[in-house]
Amino acid sequence: MSPNDIQKMANTMIDEISRVIVGKRGTIEQTVLSLLCGGHVLIEDVPGVGKTTLAKALSRVTGGEFRRVQFTPDLLPSDITGSSIFNSDTREFEFRPGPLFCNIVLVDEVNRATPKTQSALLEAMEEGQVTSDGVTRKLPQPFFVLATQNNIEMTGTYPLPEAQLDRFFSRVSIGYPGRESESDILKNQQKSHPVDHMNQVVSLEELVAAQKAVREIHVQDTVREYIVDIVRSTRENNQLMIGSSPRGSLYLMQAAQAHAALQGLDFVRPDDVKVCAPFVLGHRIILRGEVRAKGMTGPDIINQILSAVPTPSVSTVAV
Repeated sequence: MSPNDIQKMANTMIDEISRVIVGKRGTIEQTVLSLLCGGHVLIEDVPGVGKTTLAKALSRVTGGEFRRVQFTPDLLPSDITGSSIFNSDTREFEFRPGPLFCNIVLVDEVNRATPKTQSALLEAMEEGQVTSDGVTRKLPQPFFVLATQNNIEMTGTYPLPEAQLDRFFSRVSIGYPGRESESDILKNQQKSHPVDHMNQVVSLEELVAAQKAVREIHVQDTVREYIVDIVRSTRENNQLMIGSSPRGSLYLMQAAQAHAALQGLDFVRPDDVKVCAPFVLGHRIILRGEVRAKGMTGPDIINQILSAVPTPSVSTVAV
């Protein structure tokens, strides 16, 4: 699959989803980009802005099996991974798969479940497998987790540790719609929900092929070094307690490859890195208390770093 094929496929997906998630094309592009990289997405936002609709829309355009899991404090790991049930007819235990055995899973309010259940989800995200009753089972491919976290209610929650946040490929926000977009939402949903009328525009096989093709996008040594310089700068920044891990470097490179493919290019430019850095690295850094008190966010710091790190000239990057 060529970069032009990936661009055409991704734009078709984005256009179809944009009919349902009105006025949020940027967020949709970031989510589709993460999907092309085989990564998982964390959405931090207020209730009712379309997080569930976004996950359903992704499953509709790809034809993938969709499941939704509401995380609660009493949820057990076996409730999401599955468990063995005794069959009285065969006199044997049979494994009943949990909701993680699908292509696209929406994990609603991931921070409400206990750390034990969160760790079961973590294995699925990182390894593409689950372990239940001492047996490890592979999950279907592609496997994509879209988790939501309510950032306004902290009562009865178990905040995600930094190590778990680091496993999410990107963190995005949908946000409130504009006035005109909100009016369109009311009009579109007056009689029925537009997600019920969406079309499948790509097959799961094509999606897997695109994920493999993204990894083939050329990354020049100068761009690779540019990514390393950005990530190392997060570890040396005096506004931060902790900088990004090497996983952040790897994910940023993959995101830049996908962004280049979305432009129909077969090589990565510094501009691709700059576009992806805030939503790939923003949740991998920990700001000092006094910096947070000033209203600064992770993406704000990343943008400052991007302004300070020298950018390679395009002439040294082009293939």
